Amino acid sequence: MVTEDQVREALKQIEDPEVGLNIVDLGLVYDIEVEGDSVHVRMTLTSPGCPVGPQLLNGSRMVVQELEGVEHVEVQLVWEPFWTPDRINPEYRAILGF
Repeated sequence: MVTEDQVREALKQIEDPEVGLNIVDLGLVYDIEVEGDSVHVRMTLTSPGCPVGPQLLNGSRMVVQELEGVEHVEVQLVWEPFWTPDRINPEYRAILGF
């Protein structure tokens, strides 16, 4: 069975091209639930009008689906809590100037 940590590592492959940081360290992934062969990811975008939103969501679904033992993937886009730069990994927040 796949673990939450394995899913999180897979999601690090997905980079926001506008910021140049993966979606996990950017703080876009809010929650990961693994139940048997099903994975549910709750994530957001930096803004509702994010032009690469569909790319990030589809990419997230694809990399999780490729994990061994995963049969079902749901990536849910949520807006609460609203994303802020405070969600960025502190190590990268300083580099980005936040």
